[in-house]
Amino acid sequence: MMNSYIALDLETTGLEAKQEKITEIAAIKIIDGAVAGQFVTLVNPMRRLGMHITRLTGITDEMLKDAPPIEDVIGDAVEFFGDLPLLGHNIMFDYSFLKHAAVNSRLEFEKEGLDTLMLCRAFMPGDVKRNLSCACSYYHISQSAAHRAQADAEAAHRLYQELLKLHSQDRPELFTSKPLIYKAKREQPATKRQKEYLQDLVKCHRIDITVQIDDISRSEASRMIDTIISQYGRIPRQIS
Repeated sequence: MMNSYIALDLETTGLEAKQEKITEIAAIKIIDGAVAGQFVTLVNPMRRLGMHITRLTGITDEMLKDAPPIEDVIGDAVEFFGDLPLLGHNIMFDYSFLKHAAVNSRLEFEKEGLDTLMLCRAFMPGDVKRNLSCACSYYHISQSAAHRAQADAEAAHRLYQELLKLHSQDRPELFTSKPLIYKAKREQPATKRQKEYLQDLVKCHRIDITVQIDDISRSEASRMIDTIISQYGRIPRQIS
């Protein structure tokens, strides 16, 4: 049964790994059930945060402005993980974001993992919510600061250890890591023509956007251009 792992949690700008960005990484190395190290960092997403994200996490644009971009930290994170499996509450969410970041930096990142949410679904009553906060409350596990990466990674670790103690003898097969399957393609940077046209659209329609145009991918630029045109229209032709 799994008792050495990386307890992982991320904070992000949104829910979709193909479109949103990481703002915080917390990874806690667990060896034989005990904490053996940690990797915690804020990450500059190169875009402004939505107010709902700031309200949820307490992370602000000011906190992130001097943080390193994901390209500068993903290599260190992957090295820290080593060959250990990942543990998290809804672990595929965190894995999908890291997989995109790793692929974009040409890093190999194929991992096994175990999901505490899956364990909660197996062992908690059906009428009890199974998000991390509710699961910790149900098992009387304290949380220091919900929706911050380090606190949530620590909570997932303590939750897993409690589940391991209570249920591993009855259902040992649930406490082994499984391959995490998620496919990600390397993003291509936006073309010069895309960036110029996007800048012209923003200027023409006087739109306030949250991303830094120089740092977006080709697919992000295409989505933004399509969204702006659908909402505001194309740039009017100049009549000579």
